[in-house]
Amino acid sequence: MWERAKRVLPKGPGDLFLQLAIWSGFGVAYQIARGIADRDIPRAFSNGLHVVHLEQTLHTLIEPNIQRVMTETGGLVLDAANWTYWLSQFVVLAIASIWVYLRHNEVYAHARNWVLTTNLLALVGYVVIPTAPPRMFPEFGFTDTLAASASLHHGSGIIELASNQFAAMPSIHAADALIVGFIMASVTRSKLAKILWTLWPSWVWFSVMATGNHYWFDIAAGVAVAMAAGTLVTLMESRRGTLPAALASQRRW
Repeated sequence: MWERAKRVLPKGPGDLFLQLAIWSGFGVAYQIARGIADRDIPRAFSNGLHVVHLEQTLHTLIEPNIQRVMTETGGLVLDAANWTYWLSQFVVLAIASIWVYLRHNEVYAHARNWVLTTNLLALVGYVVIPTAPPRMFPEFGFTDTLAASASLHHGSGIIELASNQFAAMPSIHAADALIVGFIMASVTRSKLAKILWTLWPSWVWFSVMATGNHYWFDIAAGVAVAMAAGTLVTLMESRRGTLPAALASQRRW
């Protein structure tokens, strides 16, 4: 079995264990940051109100209208948005990471470094600027669609225990969706797959607004963080000569 694992895994079991250790370490860092951010609830609500008032000032508070259309329409689109919120953050990211690791290992380290750098920068944001999400401000017309129509919501035991309730700014959903979409569109061969992965970030961005979990300002901040992290990782890998050739020609930031 050990010999078979060596043949299946691109760099053998040892490297797989190393990758698992890296991701586990990040998980611990996330929980520490979550604990720190959750301690200042009044500040999180104050920051959330600042975002709402900023969008009102700019006449761009569009999220309640998006939610109103979604809740009135209901059906499969709303269900898809609800499940996209849950699945895009961890499940899709994990599956995409495993697939890239096994099928396009030459790109994996770059994708991993991009994701981890982005998330570490976002964790700093959660500690410095804890922000309550839109669903916590029903007085402005926001609705928690997950609590209203999904079997899994933020009040569910395991979710309430593991998640950061005040991690709206920046949106990691938006950032990770951008990274996954870019990487997968870059390495897949099917034209249809490339189109779908290119559209993936936009769908996730729409879903997190439609479910009342992020403001568009959070999404913009998440995209900015992902691009900054991607630029940093690319520059470092370019200097070391380790930037994958499959991605080097597609980066123009």
